[in-house]
Amino acid sequence: MLHPVVLVGNHLGFAMKISVVTVVRNNVEHIAETIRSVLDQNYPELEYIVIDGASTDGTVDVVRSFGDRIAQFVSEPDRSLYDAMNKGIARATGDVVGMINSGDRYLPGALELVAKSFAGHSLDDTIFWGDVQYEFLGRVKGFRPHNLKRGAFAPHPSMFVPKRIYDRIGAYDISLRFLGDYDFMYRAINHHGLKPLYVPELVAFYREGGLSDRNIVPCLKDELTVKLRYGQSPLIARTVYMLKLIKNLRRILLANR
Repeated sequence: MLHPVVLVGNHLGFAMKISVVTVVRNNVEHIAETIRSVLDQNYPELEYIVIDGASTDGTVDVVRSFGDRIAQFVSEPDRSLYDAMNKGIARATGDVVGMINSGDRYLPGALELVAKSFAGHSLDDTIFWGDVQYEFLGRVKGFRPHNLKRGAFAPHPSMFVPKRIYDRIGAYDISLRFLGDYDFMYRAINHHGLKPLYVPELVAFYREGGLSDRNIVPCLKDELTVKLRYGQSPLIARTVYMLKLIKNLRRILLANR
């Protein structure tokens, strides 16, 4: 549902309601930066939801300091990162849902760009991706079609999914500890045939050194599981898995030091 006519930037038109979900646990150092990056978008139809995994380091106090600018705040134990994400998605009432985890941040104008980009596109079969600025790696393209079958083909912080798509095909598989987002993307594009709406503009900053960066081998195992689940050739999928282990050997050794 599109919402009343409002001023978005310098453009008068219908404002798409965007829900943004941030999940966090014991990240008092960076949570305020992430929250400000969302609220400072000054987007008129924003619903901001923060899901905290029962933090004990002061994170809860930081989140609460933003008061009612955060539409919904939940602090309770969860089963996993993707369980927390699913809680946020279930609570979202926006037309489109974005996920920005604690430590990452949206760049100025990100939400307005998303709303403008969806104009003229169906919310039934389209997912938005933009580019992401990685802390060390630099700019990463938001959609890489050559990787559709081989591995990660889109960065999560720049993805905005219509709520009705989550409702129809499901959210994140919590049995995958590290690559539930990859499973969702692979399932959405390769299994359900949804359309990527790729806009080559920077949308978010991604802070490296998170869960996936510290668990390269388990991530590759999750990737293999997803490929086999959706019908890839076991020979090809396992060969790519072994090649990626070799390619990432130095990173794996450094992560385990």
